[in-house]
Amino acid sequence: MLSANIQAGSSTRRYSDYAMRSWSHVLPAGNKLRALDQIAELAGGHDIVGLQESDPGSWRSGFTNQTHYLAERGGFDYWTHQPNRRVANVASSANALLSRFEPIEVHDHPLPGRVRGRGLLLARFGEGDAGLTIAVAHLSLGAQSRRAQLSYIAELLQQYPNAVLMGDFNCTPDRPEMEILYRSTSLQPPSCQVHTFPSWRPQRAIDHVLVTSSLACDNMRAMPAALSDHLALSVELVIPEHALRTEG
Repeated sequence: MLSANIQAGSSTRRYSDYAMRSWSHVLPAGNKLRALDQIAELAGGHDIVGLQESDPGSWRSGFTNQTHYLAERGGFDYWTHQPNRRVANVASSANALLSRFEPIEVHDHPLPGRVRGRGLLLARFGEGDAGLTIAVAHLSLGAQSRRAQLSYIAELLQQYPNAVLMGDFNCTPDRPEMEILYRSTSLQPPSCQVHTFPSWRPQRAIDHVLVTSSLACDNMRAMPAALSDHLALSVELVIPEHALRTEG
């Protein structure tokens, strides 16, 4: 399993790039397809991939649906995305899911916050309560908005015993607002903090793969996602045999 904020294929190698290379976030330049090919190679070694900041098709991506592109290049039969934020037709951003397993249902949930444009993508695999639930999120920068978003996510996920919540949380797992998840759901704090940001000198653990107590994860490690400002987070997930089983 992999979670990656791909920054729409843009390049950031130092803090000054946020100002000096800001054009790459709105213009169809900077060799984004080469970056996507590198991300696809990384993603292809996993069974389920959650993406944040995948451009669903705007001017800056050359009107390429980056999720579809990555699915094809990475060899994934199933993909879905949740466009969240659009700046005219210049730039757009989405949460996305690539999978080698067919989900039985997918839901888009807009998240609350002071600024609109954040969301939760929720996919269900397998049948009934024993099935596997995968949720992909990109939370806000502000603690107050994150608190509201985590409360909403906790309400959605508390009914699922086999669940994974992955994404860019923009906060470390020991922040006070994260306690909402741990108190209200079966999601567990990570056993270790893997630093993923900034990618050129990782100092903060703000990208997470959280699992419920019924699941187990191993070999969590950070991996470069092309030239994104985040490292991707890779993990091996141990799930009950029946969690992906479907009838028929």
